[in-house]
Amino acid sequence: MLLRNSFFLVLIFAFIKAAFSANLPVTYGSSIKLQHFSTKHRLHSHAVGYSRGSQQQSVTGYPEGEDANSLWLVSCDVSNDCLPGSAIKKGFPIRLQHMSTRRWLHSHDFHSPLTNQLEVSCFGSDDQSDSGDRWVIDWDGKDAIWRQSTRIRLHHVDTKGYLSSNTNKFGSPIANQQEVCGIRKKDRSTEWIAAEGVYYPLNPKTKTSSGAASSAHDDF
Repeated sequence: MLLRNSFFLVLIFAFIKAAFSANLPVTYGSSIKLQHFSTKHRLHSHAVGYSRGSQQQSVTGYPEGEDANSLWLVSCDVSNDCLPGSAIKKGFPIRLQHMSTRRWLHSHDFHSPLTNQLEVSCFGSDDQSDSGDRWVIDWDGKDAIWRQSTRIRLHHVDTKGYLSSNTNKFGSPIANQQEVCGIRKKDRSTEWIAAEGVYYPLNPKTKTSSGAASSAHDDF
């Protein structure tokens, strides 16, 4: 049984690594890691609260790619229905649920602990989510849908801040992890790309996030 479980884990990690280089579409139902484009750190969380501010579960940038605490489930906004495998278009609100703790990527007007920007935390549960969990996905360029190679920005609906990270590091108990925060203006620090993950296959028969029925195309 132990050998079988170990083999299964090896297959999962092999699939995750292979997906990183395939430029796959990022769809609803995918479990992904988001890599900060400038610093290469992954968006990360864990059961450690901030010592001040909201004292909610902290969100950081993590330097290594192999940690399961950097996996996020791509989910639709609470006010919309979406089927797993639906493509995600520019300008649509999404939510990101932390896979390990089941809390949602969240922001509000508390100050971030290291740079006094907008604090980003994890909050809620499977059954609890509010408007502070809503992020509008955006990118430059003409990509029709969100793909791994797309440099995305996440714009927070309530605070109007962009998800950002910087090289300021925390001390113990999350030493060497860098700050993730929200900032008011988009710049290079607000760019992210989809990295390792388990990508839910694109279903061309489902509706896209814009509500229009999608059709099969070779570039999908």
